[in-house]
Amino acid sequence: MNLKKTLAWILLIGGIPCLTGGSDPRPRIRELGIRIGILDPGPLNAITDVEGVRVGQVTLIRGKEVRTGVTVILPHPDNLFQEKVPAAIHAANGFGKLLGISQVEELGNIETPIALTNTLSVWTVANALVDYTLQHNPGALSVNPVVGETNDGWLNDIRGRHVREYHVFEALRLARGGPVREGSVGAGTGTRCLGFKGGIGTASRRLPPPLGGFTVGVLVQSNFGGILKINGLPVGEKLGKHYLKDQLEPDPRGSCMMVAATDAPLGDRHLKRLARRAMLGLARTGGISSNGSGDYVIAFSTHPEVRIAHRSTRRCENRPGLRDEALSPLFLAVIEATEEAILNSLITATRVTGRLDRVQAALPLERLPEILGLQEDRDG
Repeated sequence: MNLKKTLAWILLIGGIPCLTGGSDPRPRIRELGIRIGILDPGPLNAITDVEGVRVGQVTLIRGKEVRTGVTVILPHPDNLFQEKVPAAIHAANGFGKLLGISQVEELGNIETPIALTNTLSVWTVANALVDYTLQHNPGALSVNPVVGETNDGWLNDIRGRHVREYHVFEALRLARGGPVREGSVGAGTGTRCLGFKGGIGTASRRLPPPLGGFTVGVLVQSNFGGILKINGLPVGEKLGKHYLKDQLEPDPRGSCMMVAATDAPLGDRHLKRLARRAMLGLARTGGISSNGSGDYVIAFSTHPEVRIAHRSTRRCENRPGLRDEALSPLFLAVIEATEEAILNSLITATRVTGRLDRVQAALPLERLPEILGLQEDRDG
């Protein structure tokens, strides 16, 4: 879509109110003519550009009170318990309920799908992941489910704990490669971000062949506060909605879950380094990782030669891995992909009315051309 047509489209939809949990598609940031960073994305510009990664989502919108859901990420299509993937978790600010973190930190691997949901549904979702894993592994006696969360209680009846185990099984059944639905869906149905509606967002970066040709994909569940910036420009200030602005709560409570996948042959030590860099992408969007924010990055590698067999007769492991000095391009890739994934979560999110008739407006796209200096291109 060229920029002139895109801007005309934005102006058209700007005056059309979105229904609760609206299904009207909104463009992604690149469809607005805005490029983030210097590296090229993969074909889908999504976490599913990393070969084998699949995403499934269930969105729960019922009555005036329920605005929540679940999003699952499967690192590969095989039995994940039998063929674990190296992984690491970085807790930038640990005000959260990330389940499974200690075993990932200790052993450096993930053995179940990764699930995202709301704060008080973590244990229900974990039970479902355990049931799912036990069904596929009759001899298993211990399972470490990995479940992340953000608090959607402003728009959603979070105390009702409406996410059920069968919703998780449905998300797992629906998990596919290909395009990923973004915005007010899945675990992002009831979230808010940087003064606007948040949600699920994704993006990817592919390194050029001389640097290995590896792909990094990121999926986020955005629900945090701060001062929105796009390509360094003070969008939140220009729109008058940001942290410490009178109409917003003084504490930008919330969280951000970031899941980073790569096909580069990385072990858990290198994945920890990669995970730390994702927070720089969050910072570039204006997030401040406040006191009440649970900001976590889960990073894993899908490279087939670094998988970890559940049982093996070998005493020693011998896996390929990049040298430390080869990581810098991947660091840039995860920073850019995280930044763009968060912005996609904002730009694609629709206006949502939730519990107590509260309304969370979407980012007004019709204002972006002027703020970002694209206005002069409209007649070009």
